[in-house]
Amino acid sequence: MTQAAVDALFRPFTLKGLTLANRIVMAPMTRLFTDAGVPGEANAAYYRRRAADGVGLILSEGTVIDRPASRNEPNIPSFFGDAALAGWRHVIDEVHAVGGRMGPQIWHTGGTRGMSGWVGPVSAESPSGINGPGDKHGVAMTDEDIADTVAAFARAALSAKELGFDVVELHGAHGYLIDQFFWHGSNERTDRYGGATLPERARFAAEVVAAVRAAIGPDMPLILRVSQWKQQDYQTRLANTPTELEAWLSPLVAAGVDVLHCSQRRFWEPEFPDVDGAEGLNFAGWAKKVTGAATISVGSVGLDGEFLASFGGATSSPVGVERLAERLERDEFDLIAVGRALLGDPQWVSKVRAGDTAAMKSFDPASLAELV
Repeated sequence: MTQAAVDALFRPFTLKGLTLANRIVMAPMTRLFTDAGVPGEANAAYYRRRAADGVGLILSEGTVIDRPASRNEPNIPSFFGDAALAGWRHVIDEVHAVGGRMGPQIWHTGGTRGMSGWVGPVSAESPSGINGPGDKHGVAMTDEDIADTVAAFARAALSAKELGFDVVELHGAHGYLIDQFFWHGSNERTDRYGGATLPERARFAAEVVAAVRAAIGPDMPLILRVSQWKQQDYQTRLANTPTELEAWLSPLVAAGVDVLHCSQRRFWEPEFPDVDGAEGLNFAGWAKKVTGAATISVGSVGLDGEFLASFGGATSSPVGVERLAERLERDEFDLIAVGRALLGDPQWVSKVRAGDTAAMKSFDPASLAELV
């Protein structure tokens, strides 16, 4: 690993008074290791280990808002209620104790189904009562449901601020609730939350962002995670051109988003190769170009296999980060989120900084079954 690559990754980054020691973000990764939604000592220690090793910013696993249908698995952590919030206070206190910075990812799973087959106490809710084209599941949200959901996102974000978290992230990607409003395949509404165009279908997200911004005030950084692909359809796209991308994302930035967390399956792939070629900007690069917002890139970072294969039991070996560092060095995007590489190797950051690639651990799906 070259010194230039290391230097690019370890430049500080400042936004709204928050300074991160480096450009490395721990990506949100659902772990399902809470008891009835309440994080405990093991969860706090899990995040503290990554902070102590020098991760610039930790984003928590998805944490659900105060809606009866907000989760599709029983052990997803909550971000509401006295017990859960006390658990999260302990988490952030432990992270801060070792100099770390952290934000919760706030989530509603919408009409998606969990992997375990768990059935919740109420029907799933989504824009149109479908999980995707032809896949009826749950109920369509009423105007009252939508208003209550917007308010629940805002309450969760305010709780994050009151607990002392450094940033807030909204999960608007991967086919979950906010993203189900974006996607024509899951949003068939004919009211003001639907429509033929992506900007029309982005109204719900804009209302959530505006409510969260009002709750947390102007100075706390707000991140929105977005994706083209959905777990319901890996090949689908929301924006097929830079113009469509700008029409989708710019109103969300105007509503209060500071950072766009742009998820793609492989971060090194160009988003619009017909526009700028095979070595063109990736999703985060284009989002930054058309909106002017800071961006986080993510997608199979530091490993030789994409993350989707891990759910089928595939392992991955560490690979060099030079091509990542080259993109950071030219400011194509601002931060890089790392998932599986950090999941099984809490010392990944210090190994990268030392150039000790030989000591990096391969990803083993067995690590999904424990908090390392």
